[in-house]
Formats: sequence, structure tokens, C-alpha cells
Amino acid sequence: MDLCHDSPPCERCQLMYTPQIATEHSPYAQTSTVGVYIDAGSRAETDRTNGTAHFLEHLAFKGTQKRSQSQLELEIENMGGHLNAYTSRENTVYYAKSFNSDVPNTVDILADILQNSKLEKSAIERERDVILREQEEVDKQVEEVVFDHLHATAFQNQPLGRTILGPKENIQSISRDDLINYITTNYTADRMVLAGAGGVPHQQLVDLAEKYFSKLPQSNPQSQPSASVRGLSAKPDFVGSEVRIRDDTMGTANIAIAVEGVSWKDDDYFTALVTQAIVGNWDRAMGNSPYLGSKLSTFIHENKLANSFMSFSTSYSDTGLWGIYLVTDAFTRIDDLVHFTLREWSRLSFQVSEAEVERAKAQLKASILLSLDGTTAVAEDIGRQLITTGRRLAPEEVERVVEAISAKDVMDFAQRRLWDRDIAISAVGQIEGLLDYARVRGDMTRILS
Repeated sequence: MDLCHDSPPCERCQLMYTPQIATEHSPYAQTSTVGVYIDAGSRAETDRTNGTAHFLEHLAFKGTQKRSQSQLELEIENMGGHLNAYTSRENTVYYAKSFNSDVPNTVDILADILQNSKLEKSAIERERDVILREQEEVDKQVEEVVFDHLHATAFQNQPLGRTILGPKENIQSISRDDLINYITTNYTADRMVLAGAGGVPHQQLVDLAEKYFSKLPQSNPQSQPSASVRGLSAKPDFVGSEVRIRDDTMGTANIAIAVEGVSWKDDDYFTALVTQAIVGNWDRAMGNSPYLGSKLSTFIHENKLANSFMSFSTSYSDTGLWGIYLVTDAFTRIDDLVHFTLREWSRLSFQVSEAEVERAKAQLKASILLSLDGTTAVAEDIGRQLITTGRRLAPEEVERVVEAISAKDVMDFAQRRLWDRDIAISAVGQIEGLLDYARVRGDMTRILS
């Protein structure tokens, strides 16, 4: 990977107020993905402006000072390219995939929509209805609802606890001034990475950045700390708590249980992923074999305790969530499902075999390598890693780190991070059978005593 604006940057880069630039050049590739990765998402908002970052993402393609919406769409269509964007709690991303010969045009378009969007009041009003409809669709996706509530209860009254779309009242009231203020505060060179993957040479992207991004403000002292700084400052408080939404009209009980996880930079980051892989995932509807090597999947299948489960390790710049998402229609056995799930967590503290660690490591390495298939995935990996950690671990480095993890490392991680730790619970559906929080929390210590 080629990286410009390294530490210290070259003399030329010291004169350029552009994003950090990084590429992975594949000389035989016919296409390239170029993206701008911004260290700002819903976490950079306030309670009143929650939803602004996502609102901006919608308006980015509605016209600029140079291009109308139809001109923008036609230009992308004529080059056979693909332009898209997304917002997360900590990042906003705008990216384009095109033939190598069209990379200059795509960088021009990305720079244009980031720096010159019109944000017309008529477009803002139209997008309110679009976003409200999107919110209605998200509210129908039970998994999304459960995980939004999990964040809300685990990080109560803190930026990470807010949703990405924002509450309905905010969507209806966000103003043009709010959008402009968000751009001024967060769309600065020091919070951006311009990443390219595929046939685009590194020097070409540097030249294009100088041409199209050199007018970006270098920084804004009023903005919140960047990801690289947040990890060194006071991190969010993880709150042992729960939220329950009982709805007996639903056909399932949907339960997420999590402890405080690890940040992107944490020394335990890959150990957390290996431990997650040991717990595993399973879905009865997908016809998955119950004997996947995961002890929990075998036990749950044999005792018909759940429809599916998914372990997860979600990381942010300074904290995270490590846990499991359970779906079941065995309503009278929810207590057993939760009990034996937490028993499996407790087992990880003292009884992990090298065989299951090797299986988990192989699955994790395969998952990482398969996720890097294509220029868009590689550009995403570059941008995300540079924004969150300041450097990119190449796939071979990741393999080396994962390979070094032992059963002892996993048990040590579980003893420090899982054993007798506060938990956050989010439950939606027919959840009458879920025991109260104190009983579930007590299982973290009673199970092995």
C-alpha cells in the first residue's frame, strides 16, 4: 500500500491541505474505487442535531454549484460508474467505482459534492419525507431495532447511544444551517482519508487530490476530537442496563446481550474476534449443520432452544460491544436459552481447547480475506483502518497476528472482559419468559460456582 501524508509528511504534502491519501495499486486491474472516508458520523452530532450526518448523505447527490442533480446522475451513468455513500456512528463515506480512465472525473465529482453541494431548501424538504420513509422501513427490521436499543441502553445519554437516522422530530426540524454547520465543523482535511484501490496509481491520486481538494480547511478547532485522539481521552461509560419492548403479536423473541467490547486499537481486538468465532453463528432456517464446531450451536440445536444466534464484536474508536443476538420461538424456554448462552461465555474463561481456537482462527482469516474481494472492499478497508487507527494492517499482517493467538490468550481475554462483567440487554417481541435483569446478571457469576 502506498501512503502519502505519512509521519512526517513529505515537503510537498506539507504545503497541501488535502486529505491523507492512500492507495493499493493493482496494475492489471481495469477498474478503480476511490472513496473519501470522513472521521465523523452520528457521534459528532448533538441531541438536537442527531440525524444531520445521514441527512447530508442524502443531499450530497441533489446538485452542486457546478452540476444539477440530473447532470450529476447523467455524468455517472455515461461513464458506467457507480457512486454511493453511507453513514455510520463514527464515519461518513462517499465513494465511486469506475474505469481507470474515468478516475479523474470521479475524484472531481466526489470533491464537488463534498465541497459545493447546494443544499437547496426545496431539496431539504423533499428529503425529509424520503428519510422518514426510510426510518419506517428500518423500524420494521427487528434486528436493527434491537441493536439500536442495545446501543441506547449500553451508552445512555451519550453520543454512541443515539441512532444514525435520528428521531422523527429531528428529521422534521433539521435546518440548512444545521447542515452547513456540520460540514464546516467536520468536513476538514485532518478528518479525511482519500483512498484508492485498483488500477489507479498512487501518484495520480495525489495529483488529483492537490487539484480538487486543496481548498479544504485543514482543521476546525471547534470540532470534536478525531478518532486517533478519542482513544486517548475519556471514553464513553458502558452502563449495565436493559431495555425491553414486549410485543406478543410478534412470532419470536429477539434478545441481544453484550458486555463492553474493545476498540479498533485495543491490543485485544483480534483476540475478541477469535473468541467471538468460538461462540459462532447458527441459523436453523439456513439449514446450517448444528455440528459446526461451535459447542453452543450443537447444544442449542439438540435442545431446540432457538431459531438462530449470531455472536458479534463491534468496535469503535475507544470502546465497543461484544455479545450475542438470539432469536427464538421457544417462548417457555427463554430462561434456558440465556442461561446456557452465558454458561458458554463462562466456559471461555477456563476451558478452551486448542482445536476450537484453531477452527475459529481459520474461520476468521477466511472471513477477512473473503471480505477483501474487489476494489471497493479494499478501498473501504484502507479508509476505515486509517481513519480509526492511523495505519493499515495488510492482510498478511492480520494473518500473522491472528495465527499467534492461543487458547491461553482467549481464556485470559474471557477472564478480563467477560467473567462477572456488567451486561446490557435489549429484548423485543414475546419476551415474557426473559428473567429480570438481576437474575440474568447473576448468572454471570452463579453458573460456575
